[in-house]
Amino acid sequence: MTTIYDVTARTIDGQNNRLRDYAGNVLLVVNVASQCGLTPHYAGLQELYDTFHERGFVVLGFPCNQFGAQEPGSETAIKQFCETRYGVTFPLFAKIDVNGAQRHPLYALLTAQPTQPDGPGDIQWNFAKFSSTAPATWSPASHRPPHRCPRRSSARSNGCWNNHAPSFRFSSFRPDSVFTLLGA
Repeated sequence: MTTIYDVTARTIDGQNNRLRDYAGNVLLVVNVASQCGLTPHYAGLQELYDTFHERGFVVLGFPCNQFGAQEPGSETAIKQFCETRYGVTFPLFAKIDVNGAQRHPLYALLTAQPTQPDGPGDIQWNFAKFSSTAPATWSPASHRPPHRCPRRSSARSNGCWNNHAPSFRFSSFRPDSVFTLLGA
């Protein structure tokens, strides 16, 4: 069975990176955009990365311009925006397609999986999140729609959601269970 660890992706700095390098970590794979109403999710993603990185949690950001042309910049511009506006230090990759004929192999794999709650199928918008509870083999078990803002603190107070923010449970976080991060 093919897993994301069999995939190679180009980093935001232009280096080919084997996702196998992240084996043993719990991963949160997110398609991101810099000019989207959901762009403040970067702050929550960075907060999660800062809080749990030492415990084996890694966010992988994949810029995508397929939804409303909301990621039009170059890799250099994207990286600069993310670093200066949101202090992003988690791994960012080169801009990719997540749907259609030019879909990146990573997203071809992810969108074919019977994830919960959405099941297989195309990505609907920016900031869709894939996670897994099996870091050794990384079979995606969870796909969260973009409206789920990954923020450790109160999402209502940071404007990440309208008025539909679930409460997050962090006291029970284990590196093998990212569901608590997403409030599932």
